[in-house]
Amino acid sequence: MTTVSNVILVHGAWGDGSNWAKVIPLLAEKGMAVTAVQLPLTGFEADVAAVRRAITLAEGDAVLVGHSYAGAVIGEAGNDPKVVRLVYVDAFAPDAGESAGTLFAQFQSAPLNAEIRPDAEGFLKLTRTGIFELFAQDLSDDEKTVAFATQGPINGAALGGVLRQAAWRSRPTYYLIGDQDHAIPRVEQERMAARMNATVVHVDSSHVPMLSQPKAVAAIILDAAA
Repeated sequence: MTTVSNVILVHGAWGDGSNWAKVIPLLAEKGMAVTAVQLPLTGFEADVAAVRRAITLAEGDAVLVGHSYAGAVIGEAGNDPKVVRLVYVDAFAPDAGESAGTLFAQFQSAPLNAEIRPDAEGFLKLTRTGIFELFAQDLSDDEKTVAFATQGPINGAALGGVLRQAAWRSRPTYYLIGDQDHAIPRVEQERMAARMNATVVHVDSSHVPMLSQPKAVAAIILDAAA
């Protein structure tokens, strides 16, 4: 394999591009060209399109990184020939014909589920308890407050976006598992990673290791790039 110099970072539900703020400098100091995509979270196709635009703008091959729901997004958008490796961070990893939602329905119940609130238009938001105790429990109180205030509600229909072709079927894949994740149970992440034959790294973190353990997240991305 050859070294890749472009990294495209894709946030998940209840997040935005700033979720990668601690990881980006660590990658940049190693000479990586980094793009953090801003997903609209209004629908699966719109989210995939946003990632495809970032891939098109990359000058050369890229490592594509997805957190949580974005694992489904990169699984579809990552079929672009410029994407040569994939990194999943506490992420859903659907196969062709599957969605994040269909996988979620098969999972063991996660504690975070009880703290998801829909609005009248079908957008899902997390309660304060959900953010502080179950989504980002290993952050400082100030960081939790920011995460709660800036969370990006996701349209529930986006979780039903079905992959036509799973990019991980034809590319080297890496998977970082947060062992204290209360959103996607560790055992389910291990099953998805095993199905992909991914290179796996465990870290003692919540569902947001890019904020609580940025060095570990940067390290697995750099390993994928190298």
